[in-house]
Amino acid sequence: MTSPLKNAALEGLADAGGFVLGALAGWQLGILFGYDFVNTPGWGLPQVTGLLFIVLGCGAGRLLFRRLLKQFFPSDKA
Repeated sequence: MTSPLKNAALEGLADAGGFVLGALAGWQLGILFGYDFVNTPGWGLPQVTGLLFIVLGCGAGRLLFRRLLKQFFPSDKA
């Protein structure tokens, strides 16, 4: 596998893993605080707050996985 293709594949896998695992972590954190977006009907403040936990988890997971990718697979680019 060529280097640019390998880098793109690793970045894609890091993004996908970060989004999914971050969303799951955010969902569980929301449940812990009493804001379950998935299992409660309607669109009230608890549901929107639960959704915000999930969205923030997605972003934090992506950021974490990208940093881990750079730490374990440093690129040659400056």
